[in-house]
Amino acid sequence: MYSTLIAAADLAAHLDDPAWLIVDCRFDLARPSAGETAYAASHIPGAVYAHLDRDLAAPITPASGRHPLPAPEAFARTLGRWGLARETQVVAYDADTGAYAARLWWLLRWAGHRKVAVLDGGLKAWTSAGLPVTKEVRARASTQYTVTAERDRWLDASQVDASVRSGRWRLLDARAAERFAGEVEPIDPVAGHVPGAVNHPFALNLGGDGRFLSPAELRARFETSQAGIDDAHTIAMCGSGVTACHLLLGLEIAGKPGAKLYAGSWSEWIRDPSRAVAKGR
Repeated sequence: MYSTLIAAADLAAHLDDPAWLIVDCRFDLARPSAGETAYAASHIPGAVYAHLDRDLAAPITPASGRHPLPAPEAFARTLGRWGLARETQVVAYDADTGAYAARLWWLLRWAGHRKVAVLDGGLKAWTSAGLPVTKEVRARASTQYTVTAERDRWLDASQVDASVRSGRWRLLDARAAERFAGEVEPIDPVAGHVPGAVNHPFALNLGGDGRFLSPAELRARFETSQAGIDDAHTIAMCGSGVTACHLLLGLEIAGKPGAKLYAGSWSEWIRDPSRAVAKGR
């Protein structure tokens, strides 16, 4: 069972295995149709496509962030459409960093499915290894999949606020340093961060080739940001609950499971003007 990462060569050995499901998660926040267009042009043989807004999130509401968690029953229908079964090994990939693939990884873990891994280095690593791509979309038989959502894997805004105020939790923000500091904000209407949060950009999980660092290197970086707070009292957030999943995957690779997701993240936090906003590094 692959439950965190998988190398391109290992995935290549299972391209024709009906017990494996490959999911293309490429996406561009600035151009929501770009990933699907790229998939239509070229993808790993046998892959299905997961659209971040349609398949990996629920519709936005006046109180939600930009990518609310999908309702369990809606996510179950998506998984059934892809032909997922309990014994299926899932491999999620995106263009390179795993920033979007990690969202599917986390959602499946939340849904009770453990056999899911992210392709290390994404499609870039796959094509760099000279492995095949195709335009063909293979049909998969649909299934009936039941999602058993684990509510304790994520926190809402009130829980995050209370946790950070207690001083016994560490809130890690996966956004880039300049967004965390409130120096720039290209997406959300308010710049800054949750008071008490610590900046831990998701890029800290990666080497220059876009692959994840070793477990030991990841562990050292997380322990610096956690500053003595244990994994069970660590929360990951970002702009909308997507790249925060990259931190949770990194923690898992590092042998540090148990951290929570702030599902709504910054884009939900700022929906309520009474919530405090901090700026600066």
